[in-house]
Amino acid sequence: MGFLQLLVVAVLASEHRVAGAAEVFGNSSEGLIEFSVGKFRYFELNRPFPEEAILHDISSNVTFLIFQIHSQYQNTTVSFSPTLLSNSSETGTASGLVFILRPEQSTCTWYLGTSGIQPVQNMAILLSYSERDPVPGGCNLEFDLDIDPNIYLEYNFFETTIKFAPANLGYARGVDPPPCDAGTDQDSRWRLQYDVYQYFLPENDLTEEMLLKHLQRMVSVPQVKASALKVVTLTANDKTSVSFSSLPGQGVIYNVIVWDPFLNTSAAYIPAHTYACSFEAGEGSCASLGNLKIFHDDGVFWVTFSCIAILIPVVFMGCLRILNILTCGVIGSYSVVLAIDSYWSTSLSYITLNVLKRALNKDFHRAFTNVPFQTNDFIILAVWGMLAVSGITLQIRRERGRPFFPPHPYKLWKQERERRVTNILDPSYHIPPLRERLYGRLTQIKGLFQKEQPAGERTPLLL
Repeated sequence: MGFLQLLVVAVLASEHRVAGAAEVFGNSSEGLIEFSVGKFRYFELNRPFPEEAILHDISSNVTFLIFQIHSQYQNTTVSFSPTLLSNSSETGTASGLVFILRPEQSTCTWYLGTSGIQPVQNMAILLSYSERDPVPGGCNLEFDLDIDPNIYLEYNFFETTIKFAPANLGYARGVDPPPCDAGTDQDSRWRLQYDVYQYFLPENDLTEEMLLKHLQRMVSVPQVKASALKVVTLTANDKTSVSFSSLPGQGVIYNVIVWDPFLNTSAAYIPAHTYACSFEAGEGSCASLGNLKIFHDDGVFWVTFSCIAILIPVVFMGCLRILNILTCGVIGSYSVVLAIDSYWSTSLSYITLNVLKRALNKDFHRAFTNVPFQTNDFIILAVWGMLAVSGITLQIRRERGRPFFPPHPYKLWKQERERRVTNILDPSYHIPPLRERLYGRLTQIKGLFQKEQPAGERTPLLL
Protein backbone atom coordinates (compact mmCIF):
# COMPACT_ATOMS: atom_id res chain seq x y z
CA MET A 1 0.00 0.00 0.00
CA GLY A 2 2.86 2.36 0.81
CA PHE A 3 4.32 1.80 -2.67
CA LEU A 4 0.99 2.68 -4.35
CA GLN A 5 0.71 5.88 -2.32
CA LEU A 6 4.20 6.90 -3.36
CA LEU A 7 3.32 6.15 -7.00
CA VAL A 8 0.18 8.34 -6.84
CA VAL A 9 2.15 11.20 -5.27
CA ALA A 10 4.81 10.94 -7.98
CA VAL A 11 2.18 11.08 -10.75
CA LEU A 12 0.48 14.12 -9.19
CA ALA A 13 3.82 15.86 -8.79
CA SER A 14 4.73 15.21 -12.44
CA GLU A 15 1.39 16.65 -13.56
CA HIS A 16 1.97 19.73 -11.41
CA ARG A 17 5.42 20.23 -12.95
CA VAL A 18 3.99 20.00 -16.49
CA ALA A 19 1.28 22.54 -15.65
CA GLY A 20 3.84 24.86 -14.11
CA ALA A 21 6.05 24.67 -17.22
CA ALA A 22 3.08 25.43 -19.43
CA GLU A 23 2.38 28.58 -17.41
CA VAL A 24 5.58 30.13 -18.78
CA PHE A 25 3.98 30.13 -22.20
CA GLY A 26 0.33 30.33 -21.17
CA ASN A 27 -2.02 31.83 -18.66
CA SER A 28 -0.91 32.26 -15.08
CA SER A 29 -4.52 31.75 -14.02
CA GLU A 30 -7.81 31.07 -15.71
CA GLY A 31 -8.75 34.06 -17.89
CA LEU A 32 -5.91 36.23 -16.56
CA ILE A 33 -2.48 36.78 -18.15
CA GLU A 34 0.19 38.41 -16.02
CA PHE A 35 3.01 40.40 -17.57
CA SER A 36 6.32 41.85 -16.46
CA VAL A 37 8.01 44.87 -18.03
CA GLY A 38 10.63 43.93 -20.62
CA LYS A 39 9.92 40.18 -20.59
CA PHE A 40 8.56 38.32 -23.60
CA ARG A 41 5.48 36.19 -23.03
CA TYR A 42 4.24 33.32 -25.25
CA PHE A 43 0.62 32.26 -24.98
CA GLU A 44 -2.32 31.02 -27.01
CA LEU A 45 -5.56 32.89 -27.56
CA ASN A 46 -8.89 31.18 -28.25
CA ARG A 47 -12.38 32.37 -28.88
CA PRO A 48 -14.39 33.94 -27.31
CA PHE A 49 -13.00 37.39 -26.58
CA PRO A 50 -11.69 38.61 -24.21
CA GLU A 51 -8.98 37.50 -21.79
CA GLU A 52 -7.77 39.95 -19.19
CA ALA A 53 -4.09 40.94 -18.94
CA ILE A 54 -2.52 42.69 -15.99
CA LEU A 55 0.72 44.33 -14.93
CA HIS A 56 1.59 44.95 -11.28
CA ASP A 57 4.18 47.05 -9.49
CA ILE A 58 4.76 49.76 -12.08
CA SER A 59 7.70 51.98 -11.13
CA SER A 60 6.97 55.60 -10.27
CA ASN A 61 9.51 56.91 -12.80
CA VAL A 62 7.60 55.29 -15.68
CA THR A 63 5.24 57.71 -17.41
CA PHE A 64 3.90 55.53 -20.23
CA LEU A 65 3.89 51.89 -21.32
CA ILE A 66 3.70 50.35 -24.78
CA PHE A 67 2.13 46.91 -25.02
CA GLN A 68 2.50 44.90 -28.22
CA ILE A 69 1.32 41.48 -29.34
CA HIS A 70 2.48 39.57 -32.44
CA SER A 71 1.25 36.56 -34.39
CA GLN A 72 2.36 35.18 -37.73
CA TYR A 73 -0.71 35.72 -39.93
CA GLN A 74 -3.86 35.40 -37.79
CA ASN A 75 -5.33 38.59 -36.34
CA THR A 76 -5.49 39.27 -32.62
CA THR A 77 -7.14 42.17 -30.81
CA VAL A 78 -5.92 44.26 -27.88
CA SER A 79 -8.33 46.62 -26.15
CA PHE A 80 -8.46 49.01 -23.20
CA SER A 81 -11.87 47.62 -22.21
CA PRO A 82 -13.89 44.38 -22.59
CA THR A 83 -16.14 46.22 -25.05
CA LEU A 84 -14.53 46.64 -28.45
CA LEU A 85 -14.51 50.25 -29.65
CA SER A 86 -12.66 51.57 -32.69
CA ASN A 87 -10.89 54.30 -30.71
CA SER A 88 -9.82 52.01 -27.84
CA SER A 89 -8.75 48.77 -29.56
CA GLU A 90 -6.42 47.55 -32.30
CA THR A 91 -6.61 44.39 -34.42
CA GLY A 92 -3.90 42.84 -36.59
CA THR A 93 -0.89 40.56 -36.65
CA ALA A 94 1.17 43.26 -34.91
CA SER A 95 -1.00 45.32 -32.58
CA GLY A 96 -0.41 47.47 -29.55
CA LEU A 97 -1.53 50.24 -27.25
CA VAL A 98 0.06 53.11 -25.34
CA PHE A 99 -0.88 53.41 -21.67
CA ILE A 100 -0.48 56.95 -20.34
CA LEU A 101 -0.12 56.46 -16.58
CA ARG A 102 -1.87 58.56 -13.95
CA PRO A 103 -0.10 59.83 -10.85
CA GLU A 104 0.40 57.08 -8.28
CA GLN A 105 -0.83 54.41 -10.73
CA SER A 106 0.99 51.10 -10.18
CA THR A 107 -1.32 48.59 -11.87
CA CYS A 108 -2.51 48.40 -15.47
CA THR A 109 -5.10 46.10 -17.08
CA TRP A 110 -6.21 45.49 -20.66
CA TYR A 111 -7.89 42.76 -22.73
CA LEU A 112 -6.80 40.34 -25.44
CA GLY A 113 -8.64 38.08 -27.84
CA THR A 114 -9.10 36.76 -31.35
CA SER A 115 -12.09 36.42 -33.64
CA GLY A 116 -10.56 33.55 -35.60
CA ILE A 117 -11.80 29.99 -35.47
CA GLN A 118 -8.38 28.46 -34.89
CA PRO A 119 -6.29 29.13 -31.77
CA VAL A 120 -3.59 31.75 -32.30
CA GLN A 121 -0.05 31.47 -30.93
CA ASN A 122 1.16 34.89 -29.79
CA MET A 123 4.18 36.63 -28.38
CA ALA A 124 3.76 39.83 -26.38
CA ILE A 125 5.86 42.28 -24.36
CA LEU A 126 5.49 45.48 -22.33
CA LEU A 127 8.08 48.26 -22.60
CA SER A 128 8.32 51.22 -20.23
CA TYR A 129 9.39 54.80 -20.96
CA SER A 130 10.08 57.93 -18.93
CA GLU A 131 8.87 61.51 -19.28
CA ARG A 132 11.93 62.45 -21.36
CA ASP A 133 11.20 59.84 -24.05
CA PRO A 134 9.11 60.79 -27.10
CA VAL A 135 5.68 59.19 -27.35
CA PRO A 136 5.25 57.14 -30.58
CA GLY A 137 2.00 58.05 -32.31
CA GLY A 138 1.32 60.81 -29.78
CA CYS A 139 0.19 63.23 -32.51
CA ASN A 140 -2.02 60.84 -34.43
CA LEU A 141 -4.56 62.49 -36.72
CA GLU A 142 -5.04 59.74 -39.31
CA PHE A 143 -5.86 56.50 -37.49
CA ASP A 144 -8.52 55.54 -34.94
CA LEU A 145 -6.57 55.41 -31.68
CA ASP A 146 -5.93 58.69 -29.88
CA ILE A 147 -2.29 57.68 -29.40
CA ASP A 148 -1.29 55.11 -32.01
CA PRO A 149 2.15 53.44 -31.85
CA ASN A 150 1.30 50.92 -34.58
CA ILE A 151 2.91 50.66 -38.01
CA TYR A 152 0.35 50.05 -40.75
CA LEU A 153 1.57 47.90 -43.61
CA GLU A 154 0.16 47.35 -47.09
CA TYR A 155 1.67 45.37 -49.93
CA ASN A 156 1.11 44.26 -53.49
CA PHE A 157 3.29 42.44 -55.99
CA PHE A 158 5.35 45.54 -56.68
CA GLU A 159 5.81 47.38 -53.41
CA THR A 160 5.30 47.28 -49.66
CA THR A 161 4.30 50.52 -47.93
CA ILE A 162 4.42 51.31 -44.22
CA LYS A 163 2.63 54.22 -42.55
CA PHE A 164 2.74 55.50 -38.99
CA ALA A 165 1.43 58.40 -36.94
CA PRO A 166 3.74 61.27 -35.89
CA ALA A 167 5.11 61.20 -32.35
CA ASN A 168 4.90 63.80 -29.60
CA LEU A 169 7.33 65.02 -26.97
CA GLY A 170 7.39 63.20 -23.66
CA TYR A 171 5.72 64.60 -20.54
CA ALA A 172 5.31 63.74 -16.85
CA ARG A 173 2.41 61.95 -15.19
CA GLY A 174 -0.65 64.09 -14.62
CA VAL A 175 0.56 66.78 -17.06
CA ASP A 176 -1.27 67.66 -20.27
CA PRO A 177 0.59 66.55 -23.41
CA PRO A 178 2.39 69.24 -25.45
CA PRO A 179 0.25 70.59 -28.31
CA CYS A 180 0.98 68.92 -31.62
CA ASP A 181 0.53 71.89 -33.96
CA ALA A 182 1.07 74.95 -31.78
CA GLY A 183 4.37 75.79 -33.50
CA THR A 184 7.28 74.45 -35.49
CA ASP A 185 10.17 75.61 -33.32
CA GLN A 186 12.66 73.46 -31.40
CA ASP A 187 10.38 73.33 -28.36
CA SER A 188 7.72 71.37 -30.25
CA ARG A 189 7.37 67.91 -31.70
CA TRP A 190 8.74 69.22 -35.03
CA ARG A 191 12.27 68.64 -33.76
CA LEU A 192 11.71 64.87 -33.69
CA GLN A 193 13.31 62.59 -36.29
CA TYR A 194 12.25 59.14 -37.46
CA ASP A 195 14.69 56.37 -38.41
CA VAL A 196 13.11 53.61 -40.50
CA TYR A 197 14.67 50.16 -40.10
CA GLN A 198 14.39 46.97 -42.14
CA TYR A 199 15.23 43.44 -40.95
CA PHE A 200 15.28 40.31 -43.15
CA LEU A 201 14.29 36.92 -41.79
CA PRO A 202 16.27 33.84 -42.90
CA GLU A 203 15.32 32.94 -46.46
CA ASN A 204 13.07 29.95 -47.21
CA ASP A 205 11.92 29.75 -43.59
CA LEU A 206 8.24 30.59 -43.12
CA THR A 207 7.85 28.99 -39.71
CA GLU A 208 6.08 30.71 -36.86
CA GLU A 209 8.91 29.93 -34.45
CA MET A 210 11.47 31.69 -36.65
CA LEU A 211 9.34 34.84 -36.95
CA LEU A 212 8.61 35.17 -33.23
CA LYS A 213 12.24 34.52 -32.39
CA HIS A 214 13.55 37.28 -34.68
CA LEU A 215 10.79 39.71 -33.70
CA GLN A 216 12.46 39.87 -30.29
CA ARG A 217 15.33 41.74 -31.97
CA MET A 218 13.02 44.45 -33.31
CA VAL A 219 11.02 45.69 -30.32
CA SER A 220 13.38 47.87 -28.26
CA VAL A 221 15.62 50.73 -29.40
CA PRO A 222 19.03 49.12 -28.65
CA GLN A 223 18.06 45.82 -30.30
CA VAL A 224 16.73 47.49 -33.42
CA LYS A 225 19.85 49.60 -33.86
CA ALA A 226 22.10 46.58 -33.35
CA SER A 227 20.22 44.13 -35.59
CA ALA A 228 18.45 45.96 -38.41
CA LEU A 229 19.41 48.07 -41.41
CA LYS A 230 18.56 51.76 -41.26
CA VAL A 231 17.00 52.65 -44.59
CA VAL A 232 16.07 56.30 -44.28
CA THR A 233 15.71 59.12 -41.76
CA LEU A 234 12.58 61.28 -41.91
CA THR A 235 12.04 64.67 -40.35
CA ALA A 236 8.77 66.05 -39.03
CA ASN A 237 8.31 67.83 -42.37
CA ASP A 238 8.37 64.54 -44.32
CA LYS A 239 5.39 62.33 -44.96
CA THR A 240 5.27 59.44 -42.48
CA SER A 241 5.11 56.82 -45.21
CA VAL A 242 7.88 54.76 -46.80
CA SER A 243 7.73 52.26 -49.67
CA PHE A 244 9.92 49.22 -50.26
CA SER A 245 10.21 46.64 -53.02
CA SER A 246 8.00 43.63 -52.30
CA LEU A 247 9.83 40.32 -51.84
CA PRO A 248 7.19 37.57 -52.10
CA GLY A 249 7.99 34.66 -49.81
CA GLN A 250 10.71 36.58 -47.93
CA GLY A 251 9.96 37.56 -44.36
CA VAL A 252 10.75 41.20 -43.55
CA ILE A 253 10.27 43.14 -40.30
CA TYR A 254 9.97 46.93 -40.28
CA ASN A 255 10.22 49.33 -37.37
CA VAL A 256 10.56 53.04 -36.72
CA ILE A 257 12.58 54.71 -33.96
CA VAL A 258 11.61 58.25 -33.06
CA TRP A 259 14.53 60.31 -31.75
CA ASP A 260 14.55 63.55 -29.79
CA PRO A 261 17.84 65.25 -30.75
CA PHE A 262 17.45 67.89 -28.01
CA LEU A 263 17.22 65.36 -25.13
CA ASN A 264 18.95 62.52 -27.02
CA THR A 265 16.16 60.09 -26.13
CA SER A 266 14.39 57.54 -28.31
CA ALA A 267 11.37 55.26 -28.40
CA ALA A 268 10.40 52.43 -30.73
CA TYR A 269 7.11 51.96 -32.53
CA ILE A 270 5.50 48.52 -32.73
CA PRO A 271 7.26 46.48 -35.44
CA ALA A 272 5.28 45.15 -38.40
CA HIS A 273 6.18 42.15 -40.53
CA THR A 274 5.19 40.78 -43.92
CA TYR A 275 6.02 38.01 -46.35
CA ALA A 276 4.39 39.90 -49.26
CA CYS A 277 2.19 36.87 -49.78
CA SER A 278 -0.75 35.09 -48.18
CA PHE A 279 -0.66 32.01 -45.96
CA GLU A 280 -4.08 31.04 -47.28
CA ALA A 281 -4.24 28.70 -50.28
CA GLY A 282 -4.83 30.35 -53.63
CA GLU A 283 -3.38 33.09 -55.78
CA GLY A 284 -0.61 35.05 -54.12
CA SER A 285 0.00 32.41 -51.48
CA CYS A 286 3.47 31.79 -49.98
CA ALA A 287 4.40 28.63 -52.47
CA SER A 288 8.12 28.03 -52.82
CA LEU A 289 7.84 28.86 -56.39
CA GLY A 290 19.47 51.67 -56.11
CA ASN A 291 18.14 53.32 -53.09
CA LEU A 292 19.77 56.64 -53.82
CA LYS A 293 17.14 59.39 -53.85
CA ILE A 294 18.29 60.59 -57.27
CA PHE A 295 17.18 57.29 -58.82
CA HIS A 296 13.66 57.73 -57.45
CA ASP A 297 13.16 60.01 -60.45
CA ASP A 298 11.99 57.93 -63.42
CA GLY A 299 13.79 60.10 -65.95
CA VAL A 300 17.16 59.79 -64.21
CA PHE A 301 16.71 56.05 -63.68
CA TRP A 302 15.81 55.18 -67.26
CA VAL A 303 18.45 57.46 -68.79
CA THR A 304 21.10 55.87 -66.55
CA PHE A 305 19.82 52.37 -67.28
CA SER A 306 19.80 53.02 -71.05
CA CYS A 307 23.31 54.49 -70.99
CA ILE A 308 24.67 51.46 -69.14
CA ALA A 309 22.83 49.11 -71.50
CA ILE A 310 24.29 50.89 -74.56
CA LEU A 311 27.77 51.49 -73.14
CA ILE A 312 28.79 47.83 -72.99
CA PRO A 313 28.05 47.06 -76.68
CA VAL A 314 29.76 50.30 -77.72
CA VAL A 315 32.91 49.42 -75.76
CA PHE A 316 33.11 46.01 -77.42
CA MET A 317 32.04 47.19 -80.88
CA GLY A 318 35.47 46.46 -82.26
CA CYS A 319 35.48 42.96 -80.74
CA LEU A 320 32.16 41.49 -81.71
CA ARG A 321 33.28 37.92 -81.10
CA ILE A 322 34.23 38.74 -77.48
CA LEU A 323 30.95 40.63 -77.02
CA ASN A 324 28.97 37.67 -78.33
CA ILE A 325 30.82 35.20 -76.12
CA LEU A 326 30.48 37.35 -72.99
CA THR A 327 26.77 37.87 -73.62
CA CYS A 328 26.11 34.17 -74.08
CA GLY A 329 28.17 33.25 -71.03
CA VAL A 330 26.77 35.79 -68.56
CA ILE A 331 23.15 36.00 -69.72
CA GLY A 332 22.88 32.29 -70.43
CA SER A 333 24.15 31.34 -66.98
CA TYR A 334 21.83 33.91 -65.38
CA SER A 335 18.86 32.15 -66.96
CA VAL A 336 19.84 29.14 -64.83
CA VAL A 337 19.65 31.40 -61.74
CA LEU A 338 16.12 32.43 -62.71
CA ALA A 339 15.16 28.79 -63.14
CA ILE A 340 16.56 27.95 -59.69
CA ASP A 341 14.57 30.83 -58.19
CA SER A 342 11.34 29.08 -59.13
CA TYR A 343 12.13 26.33 -56.64
CA TRP A 344 14.69 27.84 -54.24
CA SER A 345 14.24 31.53 -53.46
CA THR A 346 17.21 33.77 -54.22
CA SER A 347 17.68 37.53 -54.15
CA LEU A 348 19.65 37.42 -57.42
CA SER A 349 16.41 37.19 -59.39
CA TYR A 350 15.60 40.78 -58.38
CA ILE A 351 18.37 42.03 -60.70
CA THR A 352 15.86 41.75 -63.52
CA LEU A 353 12.61 41.61 -61.54
CA ASN A 354 13.08 45.08 -60.05
CA VAL A 355 13.66 46.55 -63.53
CA LEU A 356 10.43 44.94 -64.75
CA LYS A 357 8.57 46.26 -61.71
CA ARG A 358 9.91 49.74 -62.43
CA ALA A 359 8.70 49.50 -66.03
CA LEU A 360 5.25 48.12 -65.18
CA ASN A 361 4.34 50.09 -62.05
CA LYS A 362 4.41 53.88 -62.20
CA ASP A 363 4.66 54.20 -58.39
CA PHE A 364 7.54 51.75 -57.94
CA HIS A 365 10.09 54.58 -58.10
CA ARG A 366 9.23 55.43 -54.48
CA ALA A 367 10.15 51.97 -53.20
CA PHE A 368 13.44 51.11 -51.49
CA THR A 369 14.83 47.98 -53.15
CA ASN A 370 16.88 46.36 -50.41
CA VAL A 371 17.03 42.56 -50.55
CA PRO A 372 18.67 40.05 -48.21
CA PHE A 373 21.90 38.34 -49.24
CA GLN A 374 22.20 35.14 -47.27
CA THR A 375 23.77 31.68 -47.50
CA ASN A 376 21.75 30.36 -50.43
CA ASP A 377 22.48 33.57 -52.37
CA PHE A 378 26.23 33.02 -51.96
CA ILE A 379 25.82 29.44 -53.18
CA ILE A 380 23.79 30.44 -56.25
CA LEU A 381 26.17 33.34 -56.96
CA ALA A 382 29.05 30.85 -56.98
CA VAL A 383 27.09 28.60 -59.37
CA TRP A 384 26.36 31.58 -61.62
CA GLY A 385 30.02 32.59 -61.70
CA MET A 386 31.17 29.02 -62.36
CA LEU A 387 28.72 28.58 -65.25
CA ALA A 388 29.63 31.96 -66.74
CA VAL A 389 33.41 31.38 -66.58
CA SER A 390 33.19 27.82 -67.90
CA GLY A 391 30.86 28.87 -70.73
CA ILE A 392 33.08 31.79 -71.77
CA THR A 393 36.24 29.64 -71.62
CA LEU A 394 34.66 26.86 -73.67
CA GLN A 395 33.50 29.23 -76.40
CA ILE A 396 36.86 31.01 -76.62
CA ARG A 397 38.70 27.69 -77.03
CA ARG A 398 36.21 26.44 -79.59
CA GLU A 399 36.31 29.60 -81.70
CA ARG A 400 40.10 30.02 -81.61
CA GLY A 401 41.46 30.15 -85.20
CA ARG A 402 38.03 30.40 -86.76
CA PRO A 403 36.86 33.44 -88.75
CA PHE A 404 35.01 36.15 -86.88
CA PHE A 405 31.28 35.82 -86.67
CA PRO A 406 29.73 37.82 -88.13
CA PRO A 407 32.38 39.67 -90.24
CA HIS A 408 32.67 43.31 -89.25
CA PRO A 409 31.12 45.48 -92.06
CA TYR A 410 33.71 48.22 -91.66
CA LYS A 411 36.58 45.75 -91.84
CA LEU A 412 35.08 44.16 -94.96
CA TRP A 413 34.83 47.57 -96.63
CA LYS A 414 38.38 48.49 -95.63
CA GLN A 415 39.80 45.18 -96.90
CA GLU A 416 37.98 45.57 -100.21
CA ARG A 417 39.29 49.10 -100.62
CA GLU A 418 42.89 48.04 -99.99
CA ARG A 419 42.56 45.15 -102.43
CA ARG A 420 41.39 47.43 -105.18
CA VAL A 421 44.25 49.87 -104.63
CA THR A 422 47.04 47.29 -104.57
CA ASN A 423 45.84 44.77 -107.17
CA ILE A 424 46.19 46.31 -110.65
CA LEU A 425 45.04 43.06 -112.29
CA ASP A 426 41.67 43.44 -110.64
CA PRO A 427 39.21 44.79 -113.26
CA SER A 428 37.76 47.05 -110.59
CA TYR A 429 41.17 48.78 -110.43
CA HIS A 430 40.53 50.32 -113.88
CA ILE A 431 37.11 51.69 -112.98
CA PRO A 432 37.11 55.51 -113.28
CA PRO A 433 36.56 57.57 -110.18
CA LEU A 434 33.00 58.21 -109.08
CA ARG A 435 33.06 61.84 -110.24
CA GLU A 436 34.06 60.91 -113.80
CA ARG A 437 31.47 58.15 -113.92
CA LEU A 438 28.71 60.55 -112.85
CA TYR A 439 29.83 63.12 -115.45
CA GLY A 440 29.82 60.49 -118.19
CA ARG A 441 26.34 59.36 -117.17
CA LEU A 442 25.04 62.93 -117.33
CA THR A 443 26.60 63.38 -120.79
CA GLN A 444 24.80 60.29 -122.04
CA ILE A 445 21.50 61.55 -120.68
CA LYS A 446 22.11 64.96 -122.28
CA GLY A 447 22.75 63.32 -125.69
CA LEU A 448 19.31 61.79 -125.66
CA PHE A 449 17.77 65.26 -125.99
CA GLN A 450 20.01 66.53 -128.87
CA LYS A 451 18.80 66.54 -132.53
CA GLU A 452 20.32 64.06 -134.94
CA GLN A 453 22.81 65.65 -137.44
CA PRO A 454 21.98 65.43 -141.22
CA ALA A 455 23.75 62.75 -143.29
CA GLY A 456 26.77 63.74 -145.47
CA GLU A 457 30.34 64.80 -145.17
CA ARG A 458 31.21 65.69 -141.64
CA THR A 459 34.96 66.19 -142.03
CA PRO A 460 36.66 69.34 -143.43
CA LEU A 461 38.11 69.19 -146.95
CA LEU A 462 41.77 68.38 -147.11
CA LEU A 463 43.93 71.03 -148.77
